[in-house]
Amino acid sequence: MKKLLIVDDSSMMRQTIEQNLGDYELEIVGTAGNGKEALEMVQDKKPDVVTLDITMPEMDGLDCLEKMMKIAPETRVMIITALSDKLTGLEALKKGAREYLYKPVTHEDLREGFDLLLNKK
Repeated sequence: MKKLLIVDDSSMMRQTIEQNLGDYELEIVGTAGNGKEALEMVQDKKPDVVTLDITMPEMDGLDCLEKMMKIAPETRVMIITALSDKLTGLEALKKGAREYLYKPVTHEDLREGFDLLLNKK
């Protein structure tokens, strides 16, 4: 079973992601509300998969992603953000993200994203 870390400053969004994971063999090893917490959890819990918001307090998702890839380059990261500008998406993919979803996300969006992230398709 793969380990998942959910990173989003919105507890509602964290719950939404959590509730849509029934089809996947993912164990949620933690949730974080900002990039700083997320990095500590990546070092501590060593997740295989991370969902990551971009706009967060203390450390944004892009900075967090860059640091995360240095600590654990094999981690599969899916960005889930309200920022819909294409440059941010490209930047995230350049820094190591493997998937990119725009909020608000539906159950279908999440399923498709996780299928791609976990190579189920």
